[in-house]
Amino acid sequence: MLGLEYAPVAISFLAAPGPAPAFAEPMSEPTADGRSGRVPASCVFWAYGHDSTFTTVAADHGNCSVGRFTHGLASAEEIIDKSDVGTLLEVGWVTMEAFAGVATLPTKPESIEYGPLREATVTPDVILLRVTPRQMMEIADAVEVEFSGKPQCQIIPRAAAGTIAASMGCALSRERIGMSDSELTVAIPGGSVEAVVESLRSVCEADEAVVGYAAADKKRFA
Repeated sequence: MLGLEYAPVAISFLAAPGPAPAFAEPMSEPTADGRSGRVPASCVFWAYGHDSTFTTVAADHGNCSVGRFTHGLASAEEIIDKSDVGTLLEVGWVTMEAFAGVATLPTKPESIEYGPLREATVTPDVILLRVTPRQMMEIADAVEVEFSGKPQCQIIPRAAAGTIAASMGCALSRERIGMSDSELTVAIPGGSVEAVVESLRSVCEADEAVVGYAAADKKRFA
């Protein structure tokens, strides 16, 4: 109905090692403060999750302190002295007061599984969509959406807690993922997807009818 360019990504937080293959990219060389990971940040796993199903563990997420925090893999005390957090605070991208309100998973997962929703064999905890403003408009017309501030990755724990959460996309995450300026992200609780689809149906049908009307009406001004 939405005409998504990218496949929805199913994300599951597991209490044991996942059954899917382990993410296979090599670990980066550690920074001076000990940060290392298989991708620049947790949000980068979304891009891989459009195409294949895989499992990650805490160490795989270790390069981005913010992602470690939002995914419940590290406490605020464990990341506050890291150089990447220091940079964000130094340039004023985030304040300590704002950081205190950032969402995080309440418990640390043993592993996190990512993959195309079509490959999911169980209901995931979260479904992530990359959408255009038009698609976001239709989602927001269909269901109640919480628009979340930076960092972008905090929409994941918000959705895991039962809220449909959208992000305009923070500059940090956009650069790391390679998101275009015309994209947004929205995270949906896995158990809510059928209700969202049903609500979207009438919205998309109405929009299609209105677009047809508007296209015909504007011809009078040609």
